[in-house]
Amino acid sequence: MTFLHGISVTEAATAARSLAIVATGVIGLVVTAPAADGAAFPLNTRIKIAPAGIVDAIEKIGATGTGRSALEAIATHVRTPIVLVRVAPGVAAGEVSVEEATDINVIAGLQLLLGAEAQLGIKPRILGAPGLDSEDVADELAEVAKKLRAFAYARCQGDTVAEMITYRESFDRRELMLIAPDFLVKSGAGTVTSFAVAHALGMRARIDQEYGWHKTLSNVPVDGVVGMTEDVSFDFQSVDTDANQLNEAGITTIVSINGALRFWGNRTCADPATDAGKDFVFETATRTAQILADTIALGMIWAIDKPLTPGLARDIIERINETFRQLARPGAAQRILGATAWFDADMNPVDNLKAGKLLVRYNYTPVPPLENLNLRQEITDEYLADFAELVALAA
Repeated sequence: MTFLHGISVTEAATAARSLAIVATGVIGLVVTAPAADGAAFPLNTRIKIAPAGIVDAIEKIGATGTGRSALEAIATHVRTPIVLVRVAPGVAAGEVSVEEATDINVIAGLQLLLGAEAQLGIKPRILGAPGLDSEDVADELAEVAKKLRAFAYARCQGDTVAEMITYRESFDRRELMLIAPDFLVKSGAGTVTSFAVAHALGMRARIDQEYGWHKTLSNVPVDGVVGMTEDVSFDFQSVDTDANQLNEAGITTIVSINGALRFWGNRTCADPATDAGKDFVFETATRTAQILADTIALGMIWAIDKPLTPGLARDIIERINETFRQLARPGAAQRILGATAWFDADMNPVDNLKAGKLLVRYNYTPVPPLENLNLRQEITDEYLADFAELVALAA
């Protein structure tokens, strides 16, 4: 080491620090599986399935109930962490039917997802109970999703388009997307039903990995499926189709484009006619709000209990804004259109600051999906005006 009796200054360039984006692709799943390995999947218990462990989980979940079908559908699309809760099928008792008893068990299982982060270290953000999602269960799915800042998918009940639209009207939930019909998958020489909701869970996690949470579930080819359980008329240039009627009502459906089956629909069950719902009609608007809220809140833990100085306030605001700059950077990775955090003096009176309270405001604009592309086609004779000259040039 060189001797120096004095002061040495080393200049280093430092970049503003941003916040780590929370994990978005963790699935929360409630299933029945009467023949499951009880040691691997004890009843009414949160079980963490690692991305590499889903094949083993499929073998141990057993062939009965909804568990194997759901896991197989997810595994078709993605390898991602799963929090699974196995519940028992309902048993009729007195005036309680089998279906009602099953609903009670599934709803209790959904409640267990709320403690997953504390017990397992991961927070489920993509929720479903494929094949078990009655109206009561769908409502509870949305409620649990709200508490977790997650997003839920459920079957839209009904045998006709009209019945499904009526069913959809019973929900006003920005954290919920309804889907119909189901898929068909190969099984031996024939086909069997495969829950569309299970495929939606896997596709949502896959899209998060490959594109980002700012891309909706819609219009991405679904691998491993060969048909659907009900016919859905579709023509993307016509408003008079089943698919368009369902989409207009806020129901995601399944269509075939260029030989590939795809989910078709971007909308949540939020009511666009209300102040609370109008900004969250798109799946990605809800998920953007959730992900930003958790990312910023978790990213600010370091600041709690530090001395409340102007420098601390500036540091908090700059870290948030650096995160916004990264998320809004133009290109394939752009997750939001823009956002800004700032200190509002009017909302930080002296008494609040004296009490150790700081309020930082921020706003943002989520990326909407291109749901309606208008193309204008016109006929003109202007390209005939120089016809003789073009003929001469072609000689």
